[in-house]
Amino acid sequence: MSDTLEASVEVPTEPRAAAPTPGREGRSEAPATKGGKLRMESRKLNFSYGPKQALWDISLQIPEKTVTAFIGPSGCGKSTYLRCLNRMNDIIPDTRVEGEVLLDGSDIYGPGTDVVDLRRRVGMVFQKSNPFPKSIFDNVAYGLKINGLCSRSEMPDRVEKALRRSALWEEVKDRLDTSAMGLSGGQQQRLCIARALAVEPEVLLMDEPCSALDPIATTKVEELIHELKVDFTIVIVTHNMQQAARVSESTAFFMLGRLVEHDRTEKIFTNPGQKITEDYITGRFG
Repeated sequence: MSDTLEASVEVPTEPRAAAPTPGREGRSEAPATKGGKLRMESRKLNFSYGPKQALWDISLQIPEKTVTAFIGPSGCGKSTYLRCLNRMNDIIPDTRVEGEVLLDGSDIYGPGTDVVDLRRRVGMVFQKSNPFPKSIFDNVAYGLKINGLCSRSEMPDRVEKALRRSALWEEVKDRLDTSAMGLSGGQQQRLCIARALAVEPEVLLMDEPCSALDPIATTKVEELIHELKVDFTIVIVTHNMQQAARVSESTAFFMLGRLVEHDRTEKIFTNPGQKITEDYITGRFG
């Protein structure tokens, strides 16, 4: 984002009159969705890369078995926040986290947290598909093997289940021993989704999973997201606002490291509570 835009855009700290009232203690309550129970929640989360603060006081609730979309211009903090949800930012030197991120009520940044187990429970699919230079079978089985999650005899069934869930089984069932690098871009991304699903996560984080895909492959991934939310809680970062409208029940709009607004997707796109949200959605900036 340009310096001129940063100087001209003021992120509101108070909602317009039509906006939903914040919850107790200034927290943003989860929008009404078909999901009832909360799966994850952040409370006054701040995050810094060295001396540069990237997130300010993010309080956000994510209901289980729904799709929550994060939107906002480049550099607004949405991917940084997504990586805070499974401590993926831990691998970056000189970072600092303040506040809480709760998974089923327990703070994932609390003492004694098993980060390996956390990343099994909260899986990640990245923007660029990253299959290992191994066979299709070994890619999906990788997490099962290193975590010791099933016996050798159970492995084929678990791999098949993950490939079926990722809508890839019928396309690869006769070539499981061939290199994953020979798959198309869309197939590689669904393979990475299968790899994440194989370890039975509770939450699936997706960081712009369709940005490098063609429209046909994008449609397949979006259809897959609709199917997966029956069993999984999904959080997706996307620059494609039409995609957010198609796949999610709730949408959170980020701007300059702050959460501007979080509500039902239909409301965000038809009657947002903040003018800056309306300006972004209608293309006045971004």
